[in-house]
Amino acid sequence: MTHSTKDWIIAFRPWSLPASSMPSLIAITYVFYLSNQFSYINLWYGILALIGAVVFQIVGNLISDYFDFKYNVDRKETFGSSRMLVENIFQPKSIFIYGIVFLIIGLLIGLYLLINTGIELLWIGILGTLGSIFYYKMKYIALGDFLIFLIYGPLIGLGTVYVMTNQLFWQVILIELPIAFLIVNILHSNNTRDIRDDSKANIKTQAMLLGIFGSKIQFLFLALGAYFLVLLFVILKLLHPISLIVLITLPITIKNIKLMRRAKIETPEIISNLDASCAKLVLIFSLLIALSNIIGKFI
Repeated sequence: MTHSTKDWIIAFRPWSLPASSMPSLIAITYVFYLSNQFSYINLWYGILALIGAVVFQIVGNLISDYFDFKYNVDRKETFGSSRMLVENIFQPKSIFIYGIVFLIIGLLIGLYLLINTGIELLWIGILGTLGSIFYYKMKYIALGDFLIFLIYGPLIGLGTVYVMTNQLFWQVILIELPIAFLIVNILHSNNTRDIRDDSKANIKTQAMLLGIFGSKIQFLFLALGAYFLVLLFVILKLLHPISLIVLITLPITIKNIKLMRRAKIETPEIISNLDASCAKLVLIFSLLIALSNIIGKFI
């Protein structure tokens, strides 16, 4: 079967990639904002870390698609995945091999950075690699939200700053928390939408454990919590006051919250596109934080 370039691109779900690229971008710009605190900064390594984070997310997307299809979590009547397998556009083996190719690329990037930085990167890389490969397993036992929160924010941020500065700059973990909240909501909106269908696949997501009402509460807490944390970090002088520019994204957040409030187990199509809207918010919110880090350096 011949596949177009578009098919290969759609297979790794490019619309989801702000989840990995934006935490790294925020870390890069935060190092710039606090550049006087570091004796050594390597921007090239930061860019390479960003690319590596994206590559490992692609690994996670492809391997999750493979196992979700294999274990009948993704079916023609469900909403998740890239649809490449459930629509029989790709064979499962092709997607799995595609994931392995990206895994090798990611490992080579990680090995290069490890050789040129320090051993502390090893445990960060191991956690990130295992998280990408076995995310699907964690999702099946209601630990997917926690894993995404840990990796897509704090871990990516810490690793990016480390390769740039050769320091484990723990402060960056705090700075990454607001975006980690919003990234978890991408996954959580997916899992809330899929409560009915996932219940037929013999798995347990966090949304299933919380139920529809509890899932709405978590979504609300994470959505508004991101703004509260930015305000708190401005007060604590961890972020420049111009970071409050993220408040202009509140209309998107409010729209997402209202849509989530309408969610019902019996009619998942109501929030079928909520994950895309959450990804859009992650992109805009993160770019504004990154921009504020750059502007804040000069004012």
